[in-house]
Amino acid sequence: MFLTVFFLLVALCTQGGNGKEGEEAQRPGHVSVVIVGGTGDLAKKYLWQGFFQLYINQVNSGNTFSFYGGGQSPTEKATPVLFEILKAVSCSKDVSQERCALLKDQFLRLAQYRQLKSLEDYQDLAKHIEQQLQEEGMTEAGRLFYLSVPAFAYADIAEKINSSCRPKSGAWLRVVLEKPFGHDYGSAQVLASQLRSSLTEEEMYRIDHYLGKQVVSKMLPFRIQNKKLLDPIWNKHHIERVEIVLKETLDVKGRIAFYDQYGVIRDVLQNHLTEVMTLLTMRLPKNVSRSEEVLGNKLQILSSMLPLGKNQAVIGQYQTYKAEVQQELNKTKDHVSHTPTFAAVLAQIDDAQYEGMPILLISGKMLDERVGYARVLFKNDIFCVQNHNNVHCKPKQIVFYFGHGSLQYPAILVSKNLFKPALVDSEWKEVTEHKDVNVFGLPISDFYIQTPMEQKEAYAELISHIFLGQKNSFISTENLLASWDLWTPLLSSLASTFPRIYPGGADNADVLDIHLKGKDVSYNNEVVIISTDHLGGTSTNGFQVMQGKFRSSEMVSAWAEQLVDKLAADIQEAAEAAIYEGGVFHLALSGGSTPLALFHRLADHHFTFPWRNTHVWMVDERCVLPTELESNFRNLHDHLLQHVRIPYYNIHPMPVHLNQRLCVEEDGGALMYEKQLIKLVNSSSFHFVLLGVGYDGHTASLFPGGKTDELGDSLVALTESPSKPHQRMSLTFNVINRARKVALLVMGKGKHELITQLSRVKDNPDKWPVTGVKPTNGNLVWYIDYDALLG
Repeated sequence: MFLTVFFLLVALCTQGGNGKEGEEAQRPGHVSVVIVGGTGDLAKKYLWQGFFQLYINQVNSGNTFSFYGGGQSPTEKATPVLFEILKAVSCSKDVSQERCALLKDQFLRLAQYRQLKSLEDYQDLAKHIEQQLQEEGMTEAGRLFYLSVPAFAYADIAEKINSSCRPKSGAWLRVVLEKPFGHDYGSAQVLASQLRSSLTEEEMYRIDHYLGKQVVSKMLPFRIQNKKLLDPIWNKHHIERVEIVLKETLDVKGRIAFYDQYGVIRDVLQNHLTEVMTLLTMRLPKNVSRSEEVLGNKLQILSSMLPLGKNQAVIGQYQTYKAEVQQELNKTKDHVSHTPTFAAVLAQIDDAQYEGMPILLISGKMLDERVGYARVLFKNDIFCVQNHNNVHCKPKQIVFYFGHGSLQYPAILVSKNLFKPALVDSEWKEVTEHKDVNVFGLPISDFYIQTPMEQKEAYAELISHIFLGQKNSFISTENLLASWDLWTPLLSSLASTFPRIYPGGADNADVLDIHLKGKDVSYNNEVVIISTDHLGGTSTNGFQVMQGKFRSSEMVSAWAEQLVDKLAADIQEAAEAAIYEGGVFHLALSGGSTPLALFHRLADHHFTFPWRNTHVWMVDERCVLPTELESNFRNLHDHLLQHVRIPYYNIHPMPVHLNQRLCVEEDGGALMYEKQLIKLVNSSSFHFVLLGVGYDGHTASLFPGGKTDELGDSLVALTESPSKPHQRMSLTFNVINRARKVALLVMGKGKHELITQLSRVKDNPDKWPVTGVKPTNGNLVWYIDYDALLG
C-alpha cells in the first residue's frame, strides 16, 4: 500500500513540485514519525499541521512516511480523537484544492494511533515498523520521535526508545524535546545526564519554537548580508541599547499548575529571549549552515555574560493572578504566590565589543498589546536646531519585528537615516506601500521594510530542519547548561522578592516603566498602591517580608505581626553592630500607640538584646506629668523599660516638668535635653531613630505649619500640636537627620490614604513634615504594613 501511495503522489507532484533544494543530500527511504502525546494540545495546534506540511514538501523526494500518534490512552478511545485532529490540517495557498484533498486523504491513510505506555508498547511499535519495512520492501531512512509530554517523562521515554525502538545501522534516530529543560541549573544538569545515558547529543533536538519564527531565523542572514554596513556600528560605541521584548495580553488561566512553578523568567526569558540575544550579539559564523560553529559562537556569548543579580531585574504580577492560583490549585484565600508574570532584566556582555552596552530582556502577561520584537537602538550624534522632524534627527534603529502589534506581520525594519539594507533572501520582499500605522511612535514610512513573501508557522519550519538533520536552530546540552548557569543565581536571589502588583492591560499605564542606572535596573515609579484586596486575608502564615522603595528610600512591608518582627530584628542588629564598633548604642524612640507592639516584641522575645550598653532617648513628649496616661515616657516605661534589664542611668526622659510647671521656655528644658544629648551622643548622631507618622503627615512632634525652618540649629525644641495636649517637646530635623538609621513605622488601614498621598507629593516639610526626614549620611527605611500600603 505504501509503495502505491508513494508512486501515485510522485506522479501527481511532478506536475508542480514543492520540494526544496538541498534535501537530496539526505539518503531517501522510509521515515517513521512518532508523536508521543499525539492527541495533546501542542500536537493539535501545531505539530500535526507541521508534519503534514513536511509530508507535502517531501512526497516527490524519494521518501515514504508512516505517522503514529502515541499516548497513554487505549487505542479504541484515542483513535477517533486523533483522526478528528488530522482532519483539521490544511494546505498552503499554492496547493490546489484537488491536490490538497488527495494529500490529506493519503496523510490520514498513513497515520494511526498506538498506545505507548509500557516498555512492551514500545517493543510492539518497533516490531510493527520492522514488519512494515519487510512487507513493503522499503529501506529505512530514520525514525523521528517527538516528545510532546511533560519534561518529567523524558528520561523514561528516552530509555524505552533506546532499548527497544532504535533503527538498524545506517538509519538515523532523532528525538525532539519540548521545554522546559529543567527548572534551574541543577535540575537541567540531572535531566541532561539522564538523557545522555539513552541518547547521543546528535540524536537530541531540544526545540525552541522562537528559533523557527521567520524573522528570528533571518537575524544571522540579515547581519551577514549587510556585514559591510553593520560591522563599523555593531558595537558599544554606536549602539545605545538593545531591547528584546515579548508582550502578551492574555492571562495564564488554565496553565496555572505549570506556570506557578516556572513564572515568566523561566518560561520566556531564559530560553526565547536569551536565544534572540545570542543571535544579535554572537560572532558571525563563516557558514550559517554549520551547526557546530553557530552553537559554539552562541556559547561564547553565554559564557561572556556578566552575572545577573537582584539589582539587574524587576518583577511584577498581574492583579488577578492570586485569585486564579487559589482557584486552579485549590489554595486558601491567604495563599500568596511570588511567581512573577512580568520581568525586565538588564543584561550586559563582558566583551570588548559590547562592554557596558545595555541589553534589556522584557516579557509579561496582561500587558497592553500582543507583540514581540528585538530592537537595536543606535546613538544619534546629529542635533536639528529648528526642524526636529528632519529624518536625520529621528531615532536610528533596526527592528526585528516578530509579528502582531501595530504592524501585524513579521518584518525587519531599518531607519531610513541609517542605511538601505539588502534583502535577506529571495523569499523576502521589500514593502513599498505603507499603511497608516506607527512603530515606536514613528510613521512606518520612516523605515525600509522587508517581510517574507509567505508567512510560515514556526513549528513547521523547525520540523523541516529536524527532518533534514540541521541542528543550528536547536539547543545543545552545553548551551542549555550555560544559559541556566546565567539565570539560576538571579532566580535564587528573587525567590523571596514580592513582585509588584499591576492591574493589567491599558490600566498598567506607567506602573511597569523601568529606569536604567549603570548596571542596575529599577522601577521608575518606586511604589505602587492599588486599593484592592489582592493580598487576601490577614493571616501571616507562610508569607514573607516584601522589600522595595517608597519616596526614593528603602521600604519594608508585610502583615503587621511580621513587620514588627522584622523591625525588632533590625534594631537588635543595629545595636549589636554599634556596640561591637564603639561599645554603646543610642536609640531614640517616638511616642504614640504605633510602636507599642514593637515594645512588646522587644520585651518578650529579644532576650539577648544588649540593654546594658543601650541608651534610650525620647523623640518627643507631650507636656504632661510623667505619671499621666498620655505621657509618652509612661507608655515606654510600662510596655518596655520595666520589662528589660537596662541601667536606670541609660534612660533619658525629656524634662517637660521643671519647677513645678510644664514646658515653660524660661525653664530651659529643651536646652537641657540638648546639652545632655551633645554630651553623651557622639556627634549628636543617634545610631537608630524610630519615628511614626500622624494622619496629617506630622512626625515626632513636628506639625504642619510649624515652621520647622525657624528652629535654627536647635536639636530639641518646644512645639505646638493642633490637638490636646497642645504643648510638646521634640527632637528637630537637625538631629533626626544626623542619625545613622531612621525608621518610619506606619501601620493600620487608617493610614492608607496618607500613604497614598505621600507617594505622590513632593518634599514640603511645612505642609508634610515627614518629607523633611532626610538623613544626611544615614539610611531612611519605611516600615509599612499591608493595611497601610494597600488599604
